[in-house]
Amino acid sequence: MANDNDDIRRRIRTIPDFPKPGILFRDITTLLLDAEGLRLTIDRMAEAVGGKVDLVAGVEARGFLFGAALAVKLGTGVLLIRKDGKLPGATIAEDYALEYGTDRIAIHADACAPGARVLLVDDLIATGGTARAAVRLLHKAGAEVVQAAFVVDLPELGGADALRGDGIAVNALVAFDDH
Repeated sequence: MANDNDDIRRRIRTIPDFPKPGILFRDITTLLLDAEGLRLTIDRMAEAVGGKVDLVAGVEARGFLFGAALAVKLGTGVLLIRKDGKLPGATIAEDYALEYGTDRIAIHADACAPGARVLLVDDLIATGGTARAAVRLLHKAGAEVVQAAFVVDLPELGGADALRGDGIAVNALVAFDDH
């Protein structure tokens, strides 16, 4: 993208030693509080979408915010990817590894039609564990994940590269090389 997005980067606060010593936490709440910054973020994320999408899939919880706004901008519906046990009715789920243990995400079994072209959205990609699980989950539902979009990438942790290795086009507005 021609724009370096420094105007967005400046609106993201860095909090050292959170949630534990040595971590530089990239806090997007300051971006969300800034109306112009939020508008720029959604506009630029929408501009980076390559081709038509049928649905935007937002990952709980901050992915819901960006996903819903992008869905409105792109004229699509929004599919919610939730932590397991949070959705009523029939669901399909996918497990994924955490640093210490596993977690599980789910969608409604009827959330998307087979062959639906889906844009996966979240606020940040780090190791890629959640995003890769979301892609597997959407594939289980018969969807085609055409792209993944993030506000922030932490490239040292390799998540965006892992998604690319899985054949998913990835776009992030800003990257922070140190985490």
